[in-house]
Amino acid sequence: MELMHKLGSYVVFRFFLSLGVSVLGGLLFTVIHTPIPWLLGPMVFMLLGSQVAKWPLMWPASIRDYGILIVGYSIGLTLTEEALHGILQQLPMMLLMTLLLIGLCVLTAYIASKVTDFDFPSLLVGSIPGGLSQMVSLAEEMKSINLTLVTFLQVTRLIMIVFCVPFLLFSPWIGGTAGGSSGQPLIDIATWGALFPEILLYAPLCVAGAWVARKLRFPTAFMLGPMIVMCVIQLSTTLHMPSLPTSLLNVSQLMIGSHVGLMLKPEQLQRKTQTVTLAVISSVLLIAGALRLSYLLMNVFSLSAATSLLSMAPGGMDQMSIMAHEVNADLSVVSGYQLFRILFIFFIVSSVLKMILVHMLKGKKAKPSLQ
Repeated sequence: MELMHKLGSYVVFRFFLSLGVSVLGGLLFTVIHTPIPWLLGPMVFMLLGSQVAKWPLMWPASIRDYGILIVGYSIGLTLTEEALHGILQQLPMMLLMTLLLIGLCVLTAYIASKVTDFDFPSLLVGSIPGGLSQMVSLAEEMKSINLTLVTFLQVTRLIMIVFCVPFLLFSPWIGGTAGGSSGQPLIDIATWGALFPEILLYAPLCVAGAWVARKLRFPTAFMLGPMIVMCVIQLSTTLHMPSLPTSLLNVSQLMIGSHVGLMLKPEQLQRKTQTVTLAVISSVLLIAGALRLSYLLMNVFSLSAATSLLSMAPGGMDQMSIMAHEVNADLSVVSGYQLFRILFIFFIVSSVLKMILVHMLKGKKAKPSLQ
């Protein structure tokens, strides 16, 4: 009994230490005026604290999930009838852009397999964007795939995008504080008092939506569930749905960023230098490719540079949506493109990849017997 009490106290200590590190990171990045400080600050400090200082940091995935739920609620507010109509008009372009981005990933993985010692299947699974959990799950199913390599490539790409995209957004090319295009009005950021009493109804509904989405095995269930709930309520009723105060959005960023910062574990890598170099170069190539595709998207649909870049950035939907909030990009368009890619990867790419990889691995096993 005493042992259990000590273990419980240690877990509580680790969590509050982690919370302190995250808050300190957010405050420091706010003081130095870094873009999205409450996402980047906790992420950097948790990464440094765990890997450099070797502190026993922890961040439960459930806290990350509820941070994503808050973002999902916020996205749901932007999915008006007009916004959904605009998204439907862009479906062919969404498919084209997704295929081009995945094609770039396949080409990068193929070239990397020729110039490194890593196998093409592992590099391919590690390179597909926007589907971290799906690709890691696929790697776990395929026993011959290097799971550590896949996870490291995916997490490195995600962290590099979360770092690089904010600075691109505030660069002269984007224009600093880009506004939303398409004439869509921005959501007014509310105060805490304005949330009540409506939020007492919507919060449980969003939690229920996330729970149902997870039971149905939806990708990013804690974002997709609340999004669908709020979209349905908005389209079918005239109820008032309060916007979220800035401080609550900052809390959601901290909840997500703290978890991302703990995901990188370089000590598990066997060939550290080669793997880190490969991960960085492939991520840079992917960001450059997304930048080129965003330029095409911007010109075809007359979107703002920020909206186009965030729509094409191969990062997590939650992180891109947070950035869209920060720079007043068209959140409905950004979430539309990101959601389409997530669903496309979840329902189509994962299945096709599995069939291709099974065929490739069978071919490898059959070769020795033919000799």
